[in-house]
Amino acid sequence: MSKVRHIGWFFALGAFAALVLGAAAVWLGSLNHDEGWYLYAANLVKEGKMPYRDFFYTQGPLFPIVYSALTPVWESFGLLGARILGLLLGLAGIVIASQLAAHSVPAEKKSLAAAVVFLSLGSNLYHLYYLAIPKTYALASLFVVMGFFFLSFASDAGRSRVASFLFSLFSGASLAFASGTRISLGILLCVCGFWLLVTRRYLPLFGFCVGGFGALALVYGPFLLDAGALKGLVAAQRYHTSRGGFDIVWTVGSLSRLVRWYLPLFVIAGLSVSRVLLSSSRAAAARTLKRDSLNMALLSGVGFMAVFFVQMLAPFPYEDYQVPVMGLFAVSAGTAFASTLSPRRSEMGLLLVIGMCWACSFGSPLLEKWTTNGQDRFWTLKKNKFELAQLRDVAKRIEELDPGGKELFTQDIYLAIETRRKVPAGLEMGPFSILSDNQWRELISSAPCKMAAFSGYAFAIEPPECSERPVSTQMKYWQLLKEKYDLVDREEMFGQNATTLLTLKRKEEAARK
Repeated sequence: MSKVRHIGWFFALGAFAALVLGAAAVWLGSLNHDEGWYLYAANLVKEGKMPYRDFFYTQGPLFPIVYSALTPVWESFGLLGARILGLLLGLAGIVIASQLAAHSVPAEKKSLAAAVVFLSLGSNLYHLYYLAIPKTYALASLFVVMGFFFLSFASDAGRSRVASFLFSLFSGASLAFASGTRISLGILLCVCGFWLLVTRRYLPLFGFCVGGFGALALVYGPFLLDAGALKGLVAAQRYHTSRGGFDIVWTVGSLSRLVRWYLPLFVIAGLSVSRVLLSSSRAAAARTLKRDSLNMALLSGVGFMAVFFVQMLAPFPYEDYQVPVMGLFAVSAGTAFASTLSPRRSEMGLLLVIGMCWACSFGSPLLEKWTTNGQDRFWTLKKNKFELAQLRDVAKRIEELDPGGKELFTQDIYLAIETRRKVPAGLEMGPFSILSDNQWRELISSAPCKMAAFSGYAFAIEPPECSERPVSTQMKYWQLLKEKYDLVDREEMFGQNATTLLTLKRKEEAARK
């Protein structure tokens, strides 16, 4: 039996790195407009409102439903609390992914495979950042790895029929919940169901279908039965497809950035393939990779590729879309790497993994982005405050200007979250809210809130194409705003992409009308 010396130290180092990098991601990480409107959607669900029918929402409905039970976190601690919550969910997913890897290899390789996956995900600053910020990624990634983890037990030889049925049922339900969080993950249900069919695992297939279809009915059923919600759900999907067609330059760029952010994983995947193809003992290595216990590792890789290709077909396939399935890629690459390492090279392999991960995180472009605002000719523009700290300071100043206020006229929804205020109806999606020209004019002219706060994103994006609204139209909106509000505060280099934030207070004559 092969045992890696000091394996506990590798896990300890990985845990230490995850805590340090996770803390950095939570506190130093840049603001993202999506953080605000995702949390705001959860607030609305808590109030009894229905996604798609009562407010516009572009993803599966499960995130705001689940997070609606967790609103006290950001009501008490603001965006900081929501980020810590996301990080904890993400770390739970990483732990389960490492256990899936351990369950996907022979007994003598379990600790090695688990360590490779734990280190490659838990020591990746980019991965931890996108798990921490309150988007769908942490919750979706947790459901994805849970689905594959349950399926690995359902597929075990010698498992009782009842246990096999239950594990497969839980697997189908978990992957359906993943689809209910991010719609593009629904392809995983097809991949796993087809695998159970072709491998003639008919009882697990039955349980998987019961769990999957049952959970899909639970998640999407209420919205399909409500005419208003169904119309909104269809409109949300049209929103995604309205941004243009396939762009090869953008797509290749997205792939290039994905490789950069997850370079250690791609390196160990490449080393594993090279080991099988070039080793003098490649026949033995190939036999190892064909062991039945490695079927889940192969399935994880196929699942990752299926979601990867679906998401790369998007008009703008941002590389962070792949975050929820990078756990599957880590399981596939990590188990292959562990399986092709000889016993005497196992410790060296782990040193290689941890060295690459730490070097890539320490040298990550994210750290520069989080601490500077680019460069003015020769001079680097260092941030005076980290963006989250800056957000908290601006929120305090708004509270001082309007003590106890309940509303804020803004498209920067993370500011509404931080100030614990509501925004006017129709602005729930922040800069991506869909209002016609007449609706914008009526909303601004009504001066709906005592306080307003608008950054450089205000009025700039014209959904659903998300093209820039004509500057002349933007200026008309700003002029209307100027007629109703007075400037009371100004914050330079604020929020996502460092624009100027103007804090405004409604004029007395506007309030009387």
